[in-house]
Amino acid sequence: MTDKLPLPFHIDAEKETNNIIHFLQSVVHKSGKPNIVMGWSGGIDSTVSLYLLIKSVCPQNIFVYHLPYIKSYWSELVVLAEKLKIPKKNIRKITIKKPVDEIRKLLLKNHEKNRIGNIMARVRMIALFDQAKLRDALVCGTENRTENLLGYFTRYGDAASDIEPIAHLFKTQVYQVAAYLDISSKIMNRVPTADLWEGQTDEGEFGFTYKDADRILHRYIDHSIQIKQIEAEGFKNTKTVIDRYKHNLFKQEVPYTLI
Repeated sequence: MTDKLPLPFHIDAEKETNNIIHFLQSVVHKSGKPNIVMGWSGGIDSTVSLYLLIKSVCPQNIFVYHLPYIKSYWSELVVLAEKLKIPKKNIRKITIKKPVDEIRKLLLKNHEKNRIGNIMARVRMIALFDQAKLRDALVCGTENRTENLLGYFTRYGDAASDIEPIAHLFKTQVYQVAAYLDISSKIMNRVPTADLWEGQTDEGEFGFTYKDADRILHRYIDHSIQIKQIEAEGFKNTKTVIDRYKHNLFKQEVPYTLI
């Protein structure tokens, strides 16, 4: 497998971090809302987003919520908040299992994993936007570009936010920023998961890795290289990745309007 084109992976992490900090500060200033609310999952994306927020606004103005359904990383968040000087009163654990299960009983006759996952994502955002309303705050999202292109998000769920600090970064680029920010290896090495059900992982659902997805999407979208040529370079999952991208394009376009 060769890489004839510039890879999206190799970025100047320090420069990128400074650009994001400037972006966050400008949005906070423009909005007139001093506070930020975010959900922290224990994964790389939410941790990078939190570190970037800490470098951008006062820790006293950041409110972090852990919203687990199955697995909780609350003890890690307590330690992390202390390290980042976030006041203890600004962090909170809200277990979403009970409300999600109640909604499941009302709406679902069968164990439909995707529908359950969408319910979880939307329940989490109900909590975050409620707290943002309470605190006159912006809701910080934690989506990366790879997830966005693959449609790996729930509309009006995890994709709902007021500000997105890493939405322009491929997943592999997020890891580079994480290394620059000196995020712990424990979090860096954690298998990406949306915590939707026991044993669920992002790449397990995809059937391909983030690394391959990034290389394929970069070629196909940013450089307009055709599928056959990408496959000729040795990327066996090219059609699977592009098919998923095309299948979920409507998520980038809705809501459809007459405007």
